Amino acid sequence: MLENLAADLKKAEEHLHNEFNKLQVGRANPAVVEGVMVAAYGSLQPLKNVASVSVMDAQTLSIQPWDRSLIKDIDRAITEANLGLNPQNNGETILIKIPVLTEERRRDLVKIAKRLSEEGKVAVRNIRADYLKKIKNQGDDVSEDVVAQQERDLQKAVDAESKKIDELLAKKESDIMKI
Repeated sequence: MLENLAADLKKAEEHLHNEFNKLQVGRANPAVVEGVMVAAYGSLQPLKNVASVSVMDAQTLSIQPWDRSLIKDIDRAITEANLGLNPQNNGETILIKIPVLTEERRRDLVKIAKRLSEEGKVAVRNIRADYLKKIKNQGDDVSEDVVAQQERDLQKAVDAESKKIDELLAKKESDIMKI
């Protein structure tokens, strides 16, 4: 009954980890812009599908579109994504200078990280609810003792995952506040 639980919880944890990677902490990180959706070839596509994103130095990202005709669309998409970044288009590449974080911006990022971790916990609780429903709907095929054991195992796994989310948040907070 609970064989897929670990995989489902791992997906929720990986999603949170990916969201944390997108938070800019004063250093150039391609993950900040790779997920930006660009209008290209008649549909929206992630930036990483239409350009290569590389780190030039600790404060600068370089975006090299594979098709130069998309450079204006990429520039517009990054600006409209409200990431607090100012792309500079030189006709062939787009350079993005990552601003140095102020104390106020660090506090804002911590708030965002807390919101993301709460969303991760909500996802875990939703997974728990789904599995509880499955456990309860097994019918008369299994005894009450087996159902009770499955519920305890489920709760144990959910508690462990919540603890991991808290640890990820604490690590991200210290990373953000580190100068």
